[in-house]
Amino acid sequence: MRRPILAVAAMFLLNGALFGLWASRIPAFVEAFALSPGALGRILLCLATGAILSFPLAGRLSDRIGAAIATRIIAVLYALALPLLALAPSPLALGALLILFGAGHGAMDVTMNAWGAEVERAHGHTLMPAFHAMWSLGAGLGALSGYGAVALGLGVVTHFALGATLFGAAGLALALTPWASDRTPAGAGFALPPRVLIAVGLVAMCSSVGEGAMADWSAVFLVEVARSTEAQAALGYGFYSVVMMAARLGAGRVINRLGPVRAARIAGLTAATGLIVALSGANLTAGLIGFALVGLGYSVVVPLAFSRAANDPHVPPGRAIAGVATLGYGGMVLGPVAIGALAQATSLPTSFGFIAVLALGISLLAPSLKPA
Repeated sequence: MRRPILAVAAMFLLNGALFGLWASRIPAFVEAFALSPGALGRILLCLATGAILSFPLAGRLSDRIGAAIATRIIAVLYALALPLLALAPSPLALGALLILFGAGHGAMDVTMNAWGAEVERAHGHTLMPAFHAMWSLGAGLGALSGYGAVALGLGVVTHFALGATLFGAAGLALALTPWASDRTPAGAGFALPPRVLIAVGLVAMCSSVGEGAMADWSAVFLVEVARSTEAQAALGYGFYSVVMMAARLGAGRVINRLGPVRAARIAGLTAATGLIVALSGANLTAGLIGFALVGLGYSVVVPLAFSRAANDPHVPPGRAIAGVATLGYGGMVLGPVAIGALAQATSLPTSFGFIAVLALGISLLAPSLKPA
């Protein structure tokens, strides 16, 4: 079972790395096109649109040809889409290309989680938090590469091309391992959570809105609010992602000791505290410490939500996970758009305060994660 586990882990890492590469250079696009917070939010809506449209298509493809094969195919297309972003000559072109990039990100997210669930069932032990840790590691590495690229004076085109090639080749090399995926008849496209799992889906959404905001707005926050340089700002998402990755590696032991409800309550409070620290300090040090606490808090929330959904006694696992994922991933891709709109109407610190309120919502909704 070691090779299939490594294969799935490599796909999670690749997905995170490509997303982290993009997130680390958002300030460069803001500067190149003189984007206001509202304009950036509208452009990010294109990424969200691509991701949401890809969910049902990816699910059908996974059902038809198997999650493993679907993940490999989509990974190639996703990696190829990244360098195209750097070639965009205008905000309109960037938005169009972000639809493709978002589709690759969303589709791969669906299929690699399906593959991960198959490997987890075959292995007989909890693996999903560790797989999600690999996503966080990849996102952190991708974001940290942005710091190195800016420090070395590499343009966005060169940075994205090198990153996609290196991460893509390494990930796909590990993913080419034999695996017979489950194949089932294609179901309905979108799947909202059944009534019994609505609260679980809202927990995932509260966390995912914050995760999406960290990816797309953390660097902008550090530049505009903390007055950091572009190179320093790239560290924000890197700190957040690395801490999240490390926490997810030990999440199983923490959850076993505290129980899912108590763990989620503490997680929500930790994330909210981190956002308050970043807002109160309004400098690079406070921002990095705060974002690290946010990563620590969010680290267990989505794995807890998926675990609760998969083990619901009243709803089949596939339908339950698909429903919770719809709200969760919807929050991740639509959250940054809402943050941009709120920042345009008020201010960027106000929008980050809204994320803190949602983090407290995780604590309030934590009882929904109690095993049925």
